[in-house]
Amino acid sequence: MRLPEQMPVIAHPPVVLRPFGHEDAALVQTAGSDALIPLITTVPASGDLGEARAYIARQHDRLISGEGYSFAIADAVTGEAVGQIGLWLRNLDQGIASTGYWVASQFRRRGYAGAALAALSGWGLSLEGVHRLELYVEPWNEGSWRAAERVGYRREGLLRSWQQVGPQRRDMYMYSLLPRDLPASS
Repeated sequence: MRLPEQMPVIAHPPVVLRPFGHEDAALVQTAGSDALIPLITTVPASGDLGEARAYIARQHDRLISGEGYSFAIADAVTGEAVGQIGLWLRNLDQGIASTGYWVASQFRRRGYAGAALAALSGWGLSLEGVHRLELYVEPWNEGSWRAAERVGYRREGLLRSWQQVGPQRRDMYMYSLLPRDLPASS
């Protein structure tokens, strides 16, 4: 199975998915102050510039290690990073990849998450060996699961006490997307 060895740039207005750059450290610092993002991601909560740069370096390492692809979600007009989305390959031997994303609070409710998820999902399902995408969303996160449903993801159930989030285990909705579920415009 052969996957791209370099990070692509994927345009899907109003977003562009691209590799993280050093100029994105301020976004990572801002996201670190969010009450939830550092609990469920590897974004450092400290707000320290050095730790933000280390986070960006880890995003580049994910491709090198074979873990997956980590993209900055950027505004298609300004190029400013607004969040992160990844395609994770842990279960690729079973034909399954997973995704997850975050958008910094000041950029929410502008359609960035849905556009990024549509772009990543269409690209991810076009890769050799990827037959299914999975997404896990906390039940209270209605904005996130509604974005997933608009892209064509289907809720398959509630996984009780599925994931450690901060100091406690949390339930997660499990969503999947198959190639046949993609909207015709993707």
